[in-house]
Amino acid sequence: MIRVMIADDQGMVRTGFTVFLGAQSDIEVVGEAADGAQAVERAAELRPDVILMDVRMPVMDGLEATRIIAQREDISAKILILTTFDLDDYVYEALRCGASGFLLKDASAVQLAEAVRVVAGGDALLAPAVTRRLIREFARLGGPRAPSTRRLGQLTERETEVLVLVSRGLSNQEVADKLILSEQTVKTHVGRVLTKLGLRDRAQAIVYAYETGLVRPGD
Repeated sequence: MIRVMIADDQGMVRTGFTVFLGAQSDIEVVGEAADGAQAVERAAELRPDVILMDVRMPVMDGLEATRIIAQREDISAKILILTTFDLDDYVYEALRCGASGFLLKDASAVQLAEAVRVVAGGDALLAPAVTRRLIREFARLGGPRAPSTRRLGQLTERETEVLVLVSRGLSNQEVADKLILSEQTVKTHVGRVLTKLGLRDRAQAIVYAYETGLVRPGD
């Protein structure tokens, strides 16, 4: 079972998502939180696999809660940011804080359940449109932000190729097609990249690649 916690200050949103997810045979909603501080507290208590995290909440917003949770060794939950179209400005910061992906609040029950499964499985939920916005943000900021590229030296040539293509927004299947590999082989390479670089998931790998300058907007 995938254990899910819902953090949103709107009771109706929490209830709706709980009903949607509760109907799935492989998903269990283990708790709720009405603000960011409560989300951190309950995440430590309940140990969910996935947290659906709203951005705009009282006491502590979802970005700060995400940052704290991602840094705590006693919490291993993957965080799925709940967003609406007017929150695009939060995409870059949410990924830097440790989010594994984004989900629109008006997503269907099927999309919601699938998003939870994708993130719980260790993949990032980054639609091409989100990746494009992320790249635009790196372009706006200009230049690499991370001072050290030493960990990149641990990657093999093939692993570096895979990281570059993933960071350009390609799916595992698209990377496989481009490099003439099986999709499973690409998944293995992605897993090794994450382990060697000490990253949580695909989303953080994309951020890392741009911040070290391995990939630059426009490449």
